Amino acid sequence: MNDIKALYETIRPRYPELAGQVAIVTGSGRGIGLGIALRLAKERMSVVINDLTPEVVTATAAEFNKLDAEILAIPADMSRTADIDRLFEQTLQTYGRVDLLVNNAADLRRVNVFDVDETLLDYQIANNIRGPYLCAQRAAEIMSEGGGGNIISISSVGGLRAQWRGLPYDVTKGAIDAMTRAMALELAEYGIRVNAVAPGAISSERRSTAVDEKTLHDLTRRIPLNRFGTALEIGAAVSFLASPDATYITGQVLYVDGGLTVQLTPKHEPI
Repeated sequence: MNDIKALYETIRPRYPELAGQVAIVTGSGRGIGLGIALRLAKERMSVVINDLTPEVVTATAAEFNKLDAEILAIPADMSRTADIDRLFEQTLQTYGRVDLLVNNAADLRRVNVFDVDETLLDYQIANNIRGPYLCAQRAAEIMSEGGGGNIISISSVGGLRAQWRGLPYDVTKGAIDAMTRAMALELAEYGIRVNAVAPGAISSERRSTAVDEKTLHDLTRRIPLNRFGTALEIGAAVSFLASPDATYITGQVLYVDGGLTVQLTPKHEPI
């Protein structure tokens, strides 16, 4: 785990209106979810930290406590209805409200079409589609009685453009994009905005240690901005969409990808 305190100190809060609001961030024990949770904590939101693994939740919560952040740590499996119910029940028992839901937890495995067995397919449908849907439904029920709120799902560039060996992951992210648009239409009358953030290639501890310098160069030169993004940059996009600066934005997928999806081919490999 990176030095969370060092990362936290680099964040500049921009939205004082978010202070005191309650955010649930699923899958926030590591990676992109951790970056989102750090940014929201810096905005002085009360943040519910969640991960599938209790040990990860405990370790992450300990780091956030050192930052004097207001958090609630809840281990839960987003593929299980009972765990989702418990996540929201404990949040309401502690804070009495939910202002922001960030659907981040997902299974990230990608394989070739003939390598997708029923076990993987069922697992990703449960984690990547069913879980976010039920979380959004629960959050919308609470928000509709509380005057509104925000639901933001973490999608992927794979929901728009097919990735090589992208199954069944890309299918699930396409579903998230469709869910975002459909829910935005229905929930607008309740003052609930529904959007998604689609990251491109985001740096992680796993990627930084597993990729040599030449491979890293070959990968980043395919991205117009010539680098990987960071989890904190995804957190910045989420905090913007949750803020008063985005009150006329709903049903949208915001691509935070360094320009990856705007190109037909990389400039050094033109057709």
